Amino acid sequence: MADLADHIEKVKKYTSSPNEAAVAAIVKHLGIALQSRDGSFVSAGDASEMKRVRDSWMKKKLGLTASDEELDRALQMVVDKMKADRMKERVTLYYLVAEHFGKLGMLAQPKPSAAKKSAAPRATKTA
Repeated sequence: MADLADHIEKVKKYTSSPNEAAVAAIVKHLGIALQSRDGSFVSAGDASEMKRVRDSWMKKKLGLTASDEELDRALQMVVDKMKADRMKERVTLYYLVAEHFGKLGMLAQPKPSAAKKSAAPRATKTA
């Protein structure tokens, strides 16, 4: 299994100064999927896998609302950009998609923790 530094180096092949926090967020999001060889790569020739990337990554995680056709075109642009790599590394592809849509900052932002919310004091009734 590749470590974060390996993923950052692979992204550098396409972006000279990658947002390392965004790469880390993608790695965290993918989690256990990256532990298998199949999960580490995207099969760009498999229509069902490309649909899964569009629906799960682009729509759900990135919150994109463009039409499926527009999202598919953007995804194909990223795949074309990576054409030199026979095996499309999942973290890199997801990063490039997020970069294309200007979503790297969103990924790099830490999510507020529910534990950090302070409990409001209870109002007491007085008679």
